[in-house]
Amino acid sequence: MAYNPFRHVGLKALSVAIAVLLWFAVGGEKIVERSLRSPLELQNIPEGLEVVGDAPGNVNVRVRGSSSALGQLSAGDVVTVLDLSTARAGRNLVYLTPDFVRVPFGVEVTYVGPATTTLMFERSIAKTVPVVPSIEGQPSPGYAVERVVTEPTEVEVLGPESALRDLQQATTAPVQLDGATRSIRESVTIGTPNSAARLRTPRSALVLVEIVPVRTERTLIAVPVRMQNLRAGQSAQSTPSTVSVTVRGAEDALKELKADAIEASVDLAGLGPGRYPLAIRVSPSRMFGVARIDPAQVTIHIR
Repeated sequence: MAYNPFRHVGLKALSVAIAVLLWFAVGGEKIVERSLRSPLELQNIPEGLEVVGDAPGNVNVRVRGSSSALGQLSAGDVVTVLDLSTARAGRNLVYLTPDFVRVPFGVEVTYVGPATTTLMFERSIAKTVPVVPSIEGQPSPGYAVERVVTEPTEVEVLGPESALRDLQQATTAPVQLDGATRSIRESVTIGTPNSAARLRTPRSALVLVEIVPVRTERTLIAVPVRMQNLRAGQSAQSTPSTVSVTVRGAEDALKELKADAIEASVDLAGLGPGRYPLAIRVSPSRMFGVARIDPAQVTIHIR
């Protein structure tokens, strides 16, 4: 088919008109410059190294472009990227150039500063430390903490060598005891006192705080010595006839305890007439435990 320059002449004329209008619109738009802060992105840090100290988070950037192009810039459109694949342990001086700044099409970078920045790198190491729970507050009056158990008992932390050198423990979020009258079991987050150190695997700890009634001692005097297994027809006398018994237990349980509630005795099974030094025995009780008996031994005279 022969070429006909006048085919679709209307569409061609419209296309030319649109192109001319766009040329005038763009060509007539002012070129402007703007200063802004650009986030600094660190890439390709060598394995086994970590940035320490105050690494800059932003740099100053000046960009040029049409007023409409710059007006459409949003957060994250201008990012300065540093390739740190050649970094080494110690102090590193890094140059910044406009080529390091990532911008949208139609925007030109004319300046980035400071022209150089200093970054400090250290070796990254691992260390296993115990988990020490953080306990805050006190139980209700008359109660005390018997023991605290944490699971896990230790964790592995990572971080720069200087941060882990003096790190002796990991800790937990606080477990509150205020007014508690029973044991507390709580799952809490594990962290480190040094923000430069971190857990290899973020995890929580199960903390058990055993709370029991306060155990105290009380001495009861004039507790009578009882004779057990005395043969029929015999009589026996104890010197002394009473003893002092010191018991240990919960404060509220011991408060109302009377001397006659304690069974202090000697066993006379198989003994005939005579004098015998015998040890005092106190019958066990779920209310208390025996701390001491004074005297621990008495003389028994059997007739």
